[in-house]
Amino acid sequence: MEFHFLGTGAGIPSKERNVSAIALRFLTNRKGEIWLFDCGEATQHQVLHTNIKLRQVSRIFITHMHGDHIYGLPGVLGTRSFQGGEDQLTIYGPKGIREFVEVTLQTSGTYLRYPLDIIEVEDGFAYKMNGYTVQIAELDHVLPSFGYRITEPNQPGKLNVERLKEIGVLPGPVYQRLKAGEIVELEDGRSLNGKDFTGPEQPGRVITICGDTRPTSSIYTLAANADLLIHEATFQEGLEEKAKEFYHSTTVQAATIAKRANVKRLIITHISARYKDKEHELLESAQRIFPDAELASDFSIHPVPKRKEANR
Repeated sequence: MEFHFLGTGAGIPSKERNVSAIALRFLTNRKGEIWLFDCGEATQHQVLHTNIKLRQVSRIFITHMHGDHIYGLPGVLGTRSFQGGEDQLTIYGPKGIREFVEVTLQTSGTYLRYPLDIIEVEDGFAYKMNGYTVQIAELDHVLPSFGYRITEPNQPGKLNVERLKEIGVLPGPVYQRLKAGEIVELEDGRSLNGKDFTGPEQPGRVITICGDTRPTSSIYTLAANADLLIHEATFQEGLEEKAKEFYHSTTVQAATIAKRANVKRLIITHISARYKDKEHELLESAQRIFPDAELASDFSIHPVPKRKEANR
């Protein structure tokens, strides 16, 4: 899986950073499926600069109802239909997201060629999605704002190729079936159980994406031991009181959360345009606390290695 940052700015768009939108692309076991997290204005324009196809978007998660996180949603929904999307799309978001979408589509006369399901979430909700688990917790913002923890199902263990070759089973489609744990009948009459030729299951990856928020205890539950935490930092180090006043976080606060939650990586987003020429200072302040911190930029792509590939 990999993350494509479509908008990484805060509040209003700038020439360098559009407002919030992140695409999660599944590369293998879900065959290019895409989930969107937030959909600020002009998200569909940002998509034009990537190889993302809106018809591949199957789920959209909205963190909160501020305009810089939802004003692009009607355009994305309409364009997905115009471009031939026919599969169901599900939107998850706070109370009010249903009314926003339905009224906008109705008053604009926008017709969708695909089924649309809208689910209004609450603190503590959890969903199973084709083996993935998405847990939701409310954060601390001016409006109800939510964070999402995505847990990948455990992955099959490593196939013992050398043992298979020793017993005369050559590489081919049978390897894939054995790795999946199937019982396979060979042409010579032998029956092999894939579980006898694979190592222990590999733990699935864990990703946490937080909406706008002040530091709060629920973030630690969402982010605990995650492979990746995506967190906002609207203010620089030293402006903690101002961040608290406006229900946001600083770079140091985001880094401190990452360290205490024992995450593997931190990607900081929701960067205010006021720091256009000081972004290196933002990153340096975060890395002093948490060295594995990165600063997202529009159109940056961040792969999330499998745990076994990262030796974890």
